[in-house]
Amino acid sequence: MALLFGREAGPRWPRKQKFRLSVIGTEAEADYQAAIKSSHDRGGREAFNQAVATWAAPLGVQPGDGVYLSELRISIQTLTELVECLDSCGTTKSEASAALDRLLSAKLAELVAF
Repeated sequence: MALLFGREAGPRWPRKQKFRLSVIGTEAEADYQAAIKSSHDRGGREAFNQAVATWAAPLGVQPGDGVYLSELRISIQTLTELVECLDSCGTTKSEASAALDRLLSAKLAELVAF
């Protein structure tokens, strides 16, 4: 949601701020990949939705946040780079920012000093 002066709601980080997976985040991302693989074995969208929801619940994140973890597994990225990587998924900057905030709160991602 746009606010006064066109700013997005939610956390604000410096433009050059980079993010990476934490040790816990690396484990969570591996569990996310395992959940996806198990859903393929069972087949169908319902199996996928159930698998990622089961993965996300104990971590206190949303099921769609696993995609952000997977991107951060590949490389350390800024918010802008993350949005560009997920552009084909229709990800917006505000969605990515909210996901990063959840991942940081859950200690699955961390800020990289610059």
